[in-house]
Amino acid sequence: MDNTLIDFVKFKNKAIDESVNAMINAGLKLKEDEAVKLMHKIYKKTYYESDTIFQEFLNEAINRTDYKILSAAIVAYRNVRTSYLTPYKNVKETLEDLKSKGLRLGVITDAPRIKAWIRLTTIGLVDYFDFVITFDDTLKRKPHRLPFKKAINQLKLKPEQILFVGDNPNRDMKGAKKMGMKTALAKYGQFLEGDESSDAVLEDIKDLIFFCQR
Repeated sequence: MDNTLIDFVKFKNKAIDESVNAMINAGLKLKEDEAVKLMHKIYKKTYYESDTIFQEFLNEAINRTDYKILSAAIVAYRNVRTSYLTPYKNVKETLEDLKSKGLRLGVITDAPRIKAWIRLTTIGLVDYFDFVITFDDTLKRKPHRLPFKKAINQLKLKPEQILFVGDNPNRDMKGAKKMGMKTALAKYGQFLEGDESSDAVLEDIKDLIFFCQR
């Protein structure tokens, strides 16, 4: 989902920048570059998924929760989510084409359940998928076998009949290949390098249409 259907890195970076600026405007006594660096440090601990990121940030930055500053950050984050959380180019058209071919589509994501569903609903893609497997469903993150095993059970197919698309070689490609799935690297969304190879490389998500016809 993240960096495959949506540019999650761009969204998170923008959200951090805007939230930091909002907090500084609300009275936070910290330089912008220092605040951004601290925000990334805290976020990385939770794979950029946290419901209390701003409280954690304020507790570390000023040793307390200032609700004026906190509210400014939350509002800024929500505004960015509305404006910047959009699908990559050609995502909807590609999903529509795949569905028209009778293919079953699913999502495996390391995001918490509610966040995953909110993102899919926000970008208008929720109805394209037959199932969504989140971190809360297995309590394991890719490349652990459990999320992939759950997807196989949902699809009721042999692993070699399933194509997994992802942006992270060492988590997505590695996990899927260990379970016997075919793999396609979403090169257009990749931001982390890795050693694991894939059966196909997608420069644009629409390349998926031609790969599925092979």
